[in-house]
Amino acid sequence: MKINEYLLAILVTAIWGWNFSIIKLGLGTLDPFMLAGLRFLFCALPLIFFVQKPNTSLKAMIFYGVLFGTGVWGMVNVGVYLGVSAGVASLLLQFSAFFTIIFGVLFFKEKVGMPQLFGFSVAMLGLMIVLNLTDGSISYAGIAFVLFGALCWSLTNVVVKKVKPNNVFSFLVWSCLFASFPLFVLGYFVNGGDALVQMSQNIDAMTVFSIFFQIYPATLFSFWIWSSLMKKHPISSVAPLSLLVPLFGLMGSMVIFDEALNVDKMAAFGLILSGLIIGMFGSKFYRLLVPATNKV
Repeated sequence: MKINEYLLAILVTAIWGWNFSIIKLGLGTLDPFMLAGLRFLFCALPLIFFVQKPNTSLKAMIFYGVLFGTGVWGMVNVGVYLGVSAGVASLLLQFSAFFTIIFGVLFFKEKVGMPQLFGFSVAMLGLMIVLNLTDGSISYAGIAFVLFGALCWSLTNVVVKKVKPNNVFSFLVWSCLFASFPLFVLGYFVNGGDALVQMSQNIDAMTVFSIFFQIYPATLFSFWIWSSLMKKHPISSVAPLSLLVPLFGLMGSMVIFDEALNVDKMAAFGLILSGLIIGMFGSKFYRLLVPATNKV
């Protein structure tokens, strides 16, 4: 990739990382499901009137929309609302990489090597440290919701690989229309009329900023740039940069919410990110080392 493309990719990871703190700002006034519902409603409208419908079935768009909207971001919003800090949430969502490997085995008969198993084990040690943090940046229920969001994120990867849309951006825009409705229903089911009252009466400038940021920079702009880079360049050149997301997530949480960075949290971040790196690149390192070993 060219320097300007690397800079664009890093900008996207920064936006995605800071987005977790921006979400938390919106949760100060809105129900988690309603906040996500507004995000995806206006990701779809009015763009669907200007973006050509993708070459996929209605069923695929509905399934992807529900998974991406409710399964991923509805659950992440609830996790943050229940007490998981923005920095920790951005880190835990990266477990989707391991869930994707598992689904690759189940749906596409892909093989799992020792590097993936070892990387997962290292990341699990980091998760154990996260579960024992006592600085107020976690709640067990919140962690469960964020990890469920990571599971759903990996399922969205399966859907895209299965349906192979001709235009990923148009597929996202049209799917977002189906993401909003179940979120609004869940918000009403969980909190009743209070969720609607909050949405109509409590929206202030900060809430509008949070929704705007989630719609345009964090979803439409970033997804378009990332998909374009993934389409133009080898996945191995682009995907590793996503490891910067939790680092920017922690940075944003430290700046906006004064999230503490202690030794335990640094160890957890280090182990989980190391596990991801081992899982993603361990096989390549092994193939490089084995020929050299055989020559000795």
